[in-house]
Amino acid sequence: MPDTIWLPELSGLAGPKYQALTTALRQAIRRGDLPEGARLPPVRDLAWRLGMTPGTVARAYQMATQEGLLSGEVGRGTFVLPQSRGILTPRAAPGPREPDVVDMRSPELPDVGQPEAFARALRRMADGMSADWLDYPNQQSEAPLRAEVVRWLGDRVLGPVSGDDIALVNGGQNAICTVFQAALTGERPVVLLEDLAYPGIRHAAVQARAEPVGVEMDQQGMRPDALEAACRRTPGAQIVCLTPQAQNPTAVCMGTERRAEIAAVARAQGLQILEDDCYAVFDSDLPCLRAIAPGRTWYVGSVSKSISASLRFGYVVCPTGKGEAGRQAAQHSFFAMGRPVTDLCQELFRNGAAEQIRSAVADGFAPRLQMVVNMLGAYDLSWQPGVPFVWLRLPKGWRASSFARMAEAEGVLLRSSDVYALTHGRAPNAVRLAIPGLVPLARLEGAVATLARLLASPPQDLAV
Repeated sequence: MPDTIWLPELSGLAGPKYQALTTALRQAIRRGDLPEGARLPPVRDLAWRLGMTPGTVARAYQMATQEGLLSGEVGRGTFVLPQSRGILTPRAAPGPREPDVVDMRSPELPDVGQPEAFARALRRMADGMSADWLDYPNQQSEAPLRAEVVRWLGDRVLGPVSGDDIALVNGGQNAICTVFQAALTGERPVVLLEDLAYPGIRHAAVQARAEPVGVEMDQQGMRPDALEAACRRTPGAQIVCLTPQAQNPTAVCMGTERRAEIAAVARAQGLQILEDDCYAVFDSDLPCLRAIAPGRTWYVGSVSKSISASLRFGYVVCPTGKGEAGRQAAQHSFFAMGRPVTDLCQELFRNGAAEQIRSAVADGFAPRLQMVVNMLGAYDLSWQPGVPFVWLRLPKGWRASSFARMAEAEGVLLRSSDVYALTHGRAPNAVRLAIPGLVPLARLEGAVATLARLLASPPQDLAV
């Protein structure tokens, strides 16, 4: 397939060059100037024609890929993806439900009584409101809630932790951004990521003016030798981001020995560690990286995957002695959490409702996850009990982007590996299937049966 001849006009677009080029890409795709399947010019060719550096063009391609507009395929090029339903576009909000579609792109919590629990807590809060609700919230007033978070994390092996180690933030994504604010220095720091990673980490790195660099993985997650090699190649690396408990998207778990090896490399190379545990597995007995390397690990989590995504409540367990630095980064960004959220969460923690909801959500996901695994068990799956998604490596004959398009045509939305790969990085023929907790079980079973039927009949032409 020849490259599309495309030369955007950037003079009227605001922002840095990479942002202007990303905007031009977005506009051209939505206007139809760059149709579905069009192969974009190689990075160096477009850079030469536009009079900018290849790194600027690569960054624009990366941002458009993260938005679900493009797909980079190793050895083939960068292509425009279908935009009819935004198969690969990260979902910020569910929007109106389509009656004929089962959305398996993002996990959706089951309703286990959260609205009623919230309503009861809000009524109690209303009875206790006073004039202090008129003032700005501050980090000091959050101390009682920080103590509740320490108790909430009692099922994690974190090592010694107190409320002084905690910074409260607006959800898991904000936790990652806060850590980057507190930990990164210099004009262009390097952030090391798993080579398949939650795209929000890449977004946060770009916002922090950092360069994301992928590190190879295996069946336990990031490889220690690959991490060491990446540090040699990129001496400016400052922080390594990991999801050891439930790697997103592959669902693999890093064993205790591997965690110790990773921590040893981080110590030797002077790296800080961002440990993302937003998909926390209930009652895990594995030591967190924060327990193994407490002086350099920033542990982040939220209640979005266990209570409600709407609360936007998250937390950072800072490295030992750096709690104040974490809270200062939060203070400089947004002063402090809003009182409606902090007071509601504190009430839920104190009255035991939070723990009851977390347990019921886990029980609600379990039969759905088991059904998916049973129905697709003949294929190459990675999954864990308690993790509301599975990683499906596609059989010979399927490409991830083709499978996603075919599944969408059959009314099932899922995420291709392209979403999680760095631009021009490794994008295997695999997809992530998230568990929708509000879809009736019979309907979900029908959607999974549709996927099984597609898997059994791959297209003959591998370029489909």
